Amino acid sequence: MTDTTAPIDVVRRFCEAWSDLDVDTLMTFFTDDAVYHNMPIAPVTGRDAIRATIEGFAGGAEHIEFRILAAVSDGPLVFTERVDVFTMPAVTVELPVAGVFELKDGRIAAWRDYFDLNQFMSQLSPAAG
Repeated sequence: MTDTTAPIDVVRRFCEAWSDLDVDTLMTFFTDDAVYHNMPIAPVTGRDAIRATIEGFAGGAEHIEFRILAAVSDGPLVFTERVDVFTMPAVTVELPVAGVFELKDGRIAAWRDYFDLNQFMSQLSPAAG
């Protein structure tokens, strides 16, 4: 990634990279002081905290796919409408998400995801839905 790469292209590559389940690769997309905020949960700051958060919710997944339904950018801001799919041993969770990314020098400096936590939790049980 370079600072001349269009922000929307960086975000698309970031979303595609989730399918590899390689946290080291995902971390290369962030600035050192990036802030990640899943809106139902408190924000975390810095690569180490972001890594721990990602490992926490992605650790049990066999596969993750971020399906981008729409993406638009306004300068360094990129807005996405996605369905994030988490395939786990006993269940697959499909979660509609609106995401906002702020880029600086070709990397993600802030990432905010808006979703319904209850919708996520209710799908975790194989008997749900």
